[in-house]
Amino acid sequence: MFRWRRLLAVAQRGYDRVERFWAMARTQRAVGSLLTAAFVVALLSIEAGRRGWLPAGLAARVPENHFYAVDLAFTLLLLFEVITLVLTLAQSVSLAVGKQFEILSLILVRHTFKEFTAFPEPVTWEAVRPALPDMAAVAAGAFLVFVGLGFFYRQQRHLSLSADPDDRWSFVASKKLVSLSLLVVLMGIGAGDLLRLLRGEETYPFFETFYTVLIFADVLLVLLALRYSSTYAIVFRNSAFAVSTVFLRLALTSPPLVKAGLGVGALLLALAVTVAYHRFAPALPDEPAARVKG
Repeated sequence: MFRWRRLLAVAQRGYDRVERFWAMARTQRAVGSLLTAAFVVALLSIEAGRRGWLPAGLAARVPENHFYAVDLAFTLLLLFEVITLVLTLAQSVSLAVGKQFEILSLILVRHTFKEFTAFPEPVTWEAVRPALPDMAAVAAGAFLVFVGLGFFYRQQRHLSLSADPDDRWSFVASKKLVSLSLLVVLMGIGAGDLLRLLRGEETYPFFETFYTVLIFADVLLVLLALRYSSTYAIVFRNSAFAVSTVFLRLALTSPPLVKAGLGVGALLLALAVTVAYHRFAPALPDEPAARVKG
């Protein structure tokens, strides 16, 4: 038990340092500058390649469509949002679920831009028309997720899992340990993908892989919560949130119309569970009188 508490204390200190660094205004400005620079460099490189100004070996690796620069910028943005999501897991389960849907909405927007990489330049109506229904469905799905998130966040009331201060500390520290572990896994997936890219090999589907890992992390958090409270309402809510993550994972590899439908459906599930939890949980038996953020 003593060694476990020491591990939790180390994880808490490590998490707090990483979280403070990531939340700094200077860090966020650096991220914005990096995204802007990557977008501009990608645009210039593509244009240079189209004009034949790049060496043959490099030109073979640079795409010819300018919309690949947009795809790169959104991919990097999503990577940074995923880091924020991992850190949010330790703060609140419900806020982490909301962050998952934020990332999904950005993935849907990215998908719409990605469609343009298949069109010749300049873009013409005849080239776009066959793909327009799918693009419209995905864009509409992104908008509905954005609107639904507003209702989801309005319903949040952060209640503590236990009235015992020691239990509250232990649960929060355990979540921070999970967050740090997930951050290491994320870095490992990204490093492996980057290495394969540099070798000219086919890369793994990064976001699909990450959301698969996230499902296991969500289930782990559900089981950790059982150490501090076996209240049915809390167990059901957290388990249902994990189910919504499963639907998000399925949405990432689905056809465009199904992708949008699964994303919106998963959000409606999370919203309905949240409303029901706050409406009926106090009336269920064995509910603690005092509530760590869950």
